[in-house]
Amino acid sequence: METSKIRIKDIAIRAGVSVGTVDRVLHDRPNVSPKALEKVKKALEEMDYKPNMYASALAYNKSYTFYCVLPKHESEAYWDEVEEGMAEGCERRRDFRVSHKVMYYNRFSTESFSEVMEESLAKKPDGLVIVASELDVTRRYADLLHQRQTPFILLDSYMADLKPLSFYGQDSFSSGYFAGRMLMMLAPSETEIMLMKQTRAGNVASKQQENRETGFRLYMKDHYPQVEIHEVNLSLEDKQEQHEAVLEKFFEKHPQVHHCITFNSKAYIVGDYLLKSNRRDVQIMGYDMVPRNAECVRQGSISFLIAQHAYMQGYACIETLFNAIVLKKEVEPVNYMPIELLTRENIDFYRRKNIG
Repeated sequence: METSKIRIKDIAIRAGVSVGTVDRVLHDRPNVSPKALEKVKKALEEMDYKPNMYASALAYNKSYTFYCVLPKHESEAYWDEVEEGMAEGCERRRDFRVSHKVMYYNRFSTESFSEVMEESLAKKPDGLVIVASELDVTRRYADLLHQRQTPFILLDSYMADLKPLSFYGQDSFSSGYFAGRMLMMLAPSETEIMLMKQTRAGNVASKQQENRETGFRLYMKDHYPQVEIHEVNLSLEDKQEQHEAVLEKFFEKHPQVHHCITFNSKAYIVGDYLLKSNRRDVQIMGYDMVPRNAECVRQGSISFLIAQHAYMQGYACIETLFNAIVLKKEVEPVNYMPIELLTRENIDFYRRKNIG
């Protein structure tokens, strides 16, 4: 008999128990004796019964709230795309009463992260998506979540020791190594390259960016050790005019630099400057398909963008929590996003959502 045609009554007759007992077993409710439980399980196995998890979840009539702990960010950033994906994930599961709440912390402050995590945990969410702070601080909250049996997903930076339900993000080291290889296909004879960083008090915004740089520098050391890499730090506290002054000074001092790279989503800061100053012999390579980056690619000041499907990461985090918590399904523990290269020729064909 097909699973879709098997009734609770059929299972009860096969097991020799009441319909109410079968219903309690199927919905994991209490007050079922071990003997009755064994009979029902045996009947389910013999009948090859596969429950309709969607119907069961709808019938359960429960609401679910997922908290998403993200760094504060400006517009035109990778995180905008992540948030849009999360919103779409909840919208798609609206019939199951799934909602989410985004909480923001200062990426450069472990105190801010702790405050937001405390506030989030106080609300007793059904699951969380977390962009981690420093390992020791994040571990404290991961341990609390494990004690409470609250599933959480790590986004952006993978910390395997924390034993998350799942992880979504790029293999950042491999991504940086790949970026170096792609850049030097354009600049095989260059002797100098500029590396742009956005920093606060000398620190970059994320571990992921650090890992990308590590991969990039290893590639350069292995294959182009003679190339000098000039770092240009653009402070997050500064405005566009101050950034432009720093860049103007740099290019006046280093007229031999024709290629630049950055490991954040703000390549357009340099790209816009290059267009404004009419420096057509210089290009920058960066990350993320945000609108201003895309426009610089079309106009030629950004040579390549490495895409990491930020929208899909946000969507997938919500969908994974839904599958694990609502449908009780097994989920993939580690999910590395594809490393894709976008150029002027293919950027308009990039599938941002790619939801089936």
